[in-house]
Amino acid sequence: MANVLEIAGLSKRFGSKQVLTGVTLSVPENCVFGFVGRNGAGKTTTMKSIIGLLKPDGGEISVCGEKVSYGGTKTNRFIGYLPDVPEFYGYMTAREYMSLCGKIAGMNSSDAESRTDELLELVGLSGEKHRIKGYSRGMKQRLGIAQALINRPKLLICDEPTSALDPVGRREILDILKDAGKQTSVFFSTHILTDVERICDRVALLEDGKAALSGDIDEIKKKRSDTAVEVLTEIPSHAALLAEQFPSGEVRDGCFVLPNASADDAEGLMQCILAKHISVIRFERKEPDLEDMFMEVISE
Repeated sequence: MANVLEIAGLSKRFGSKQVLTGVTLSVPENCVFGFVGRNGAGKTTTMKSIIGLLKPDGGEISVCGEKVSYGGTKTNRFIGYLPDVPEFYGYMTAREYMSLCGKIAGMNSSDAESRTDELLELVGLSGEKHRIKGYSRGMKQRLGIAQALINRPKLLICDEPTSALDPVGRREILDILKDAGKQTSVFFSTHILTDVERICDRVALLEDGKAALSGDIDEIKKKRSDTAVEVLTEIPSHAALLAEQFPSGEVRDGCFVLPNASADDAEGLMQCILAKHISVIRFERKEPDLEDMFMEVISE
């Protein structure tokens, strides 16, 4: 599978602050890629470098096999971009705005109209007649995704598209991005780990100015963390009793947690519970998630 985006050794400094120290990652075709990092980690700096709005101090970026040049727009014909706070002409309707975007993209009227119908249906705005100035934040985000897809890009870049949205709006945007990933590669930044875990195929964790982890989510989970066993006892003091019996475990928020637990460890814990007549409300094998991985990375 070919890579739509390749970044090698990307670095960038603003004054005395070194933001990026050698970001290296790749995004394959038809992939939903989560770009995760703390606020201020350099996610937006990376994305602005990809679209040629910032000049890197070092490294190379290529889109669809072509090198990105600062200030140039050649590779941007492959890219659709949604900034974190999209701006629109408030006096227009969604359909009028999409028609304008189609003209800017060089589409003829017939193609632009057909593509507008398709995209407004995708983002749930096909029946919306009001002017954009009356749109909610979520509606503007949906329209922003539609305009970013107007020219059928190979790569859709979204800068924190779910930030400041309520749970319903966030779910709607994630569903749209997941559907968009069937037609193009989606590269979106966020610090909301559950969003990435829900829809992404691959992920990169940005820490200390570089991609500390990058690759397939399931494969990274297998490499980074083992399964833990979590036990919620009916009597709180029994959790402490289990901690005495299994020194490698600990009590967290009233539960006994045994990290890095093998199948034999889990069986031994169950046998102890039965032997000690401990009443259990919940016995759960907890699979590692992105939060576990992220915490591992930033604590190293």
